[in-house]
Amino acid sequence: MIKIAPSILSADFGFMADAVKALEASGADWLHLDIMDGHFVPNMSFGPQMCKALRRHSRLLFDVHLMVEHPSDWIEPFFEAGADSITFHVETERHIERQLSRIRAKKIRAGLVLNPATPVVMLENVLEYCDLVLLMSVNPGFGGQEFLELVLKKISSLREMAVKRGIMLDIEVDGGINETTAKRCIEAGANVLVAGNAVFKSADMAKTIAALRGEA
Repeated sequence: MIKIAPSILSADFGFMADAVKALEASGADWLHLDIMDGHFVPNMSFGPQMCKALRRHSRLLFDVHLMVEHPSDWIEPFFEAGADSITFHVETERHIERQLSRIRAKKIRAGLVLNPATPVVMLENVLEYCDLVLLMSVNPGFGGQEFLELVLKKISSLREMAVKRGIMLDIEVDGGINETTAKRCIEAGANVLVAGNAVFKSADMAKTIAALRGEA
């Protein structure tokens, strides 16, 4: 089943609660929260308090993507703020399996994120600890970038790896997602799509979400 996870980073920060309610009413499956610390990526976004504030307004799955250095410091605060899923970058953590196990021990979903240039082989020894893997199809830190086609091969390779091992894995793609690139990602083996501008700048959120899912 294809899931659409709009990124709240593309919403009007003055009306975040309204945006979350609109997404839920429009058929979104997950809410993607991009957490930037100004170190791992140049920009800063928001922290656990925003997650906690929005949690009161939605039943969507809260998908927290940590674009931060030292992700181990952020796991507990976001769990307490209401996250349902926490992913962090393999490029930022030495003890990957330890942090994935910490997240899973809290009975929420755990996953890893790979930058565009980071190979799928980096997951070889830790895939069994993952409920999902997020593949970046742009370099993280800025919205509105164009989709990098190199991710399509990574999606296929990762899906093949998961199938061979019998792992039920969500493969999520983030960056430059629109109706055209969504279709290509789904064909390659992805089943969760993060979309920011494509959803928030559309005239009809529900129609756009359905189109990204391939239903239109």
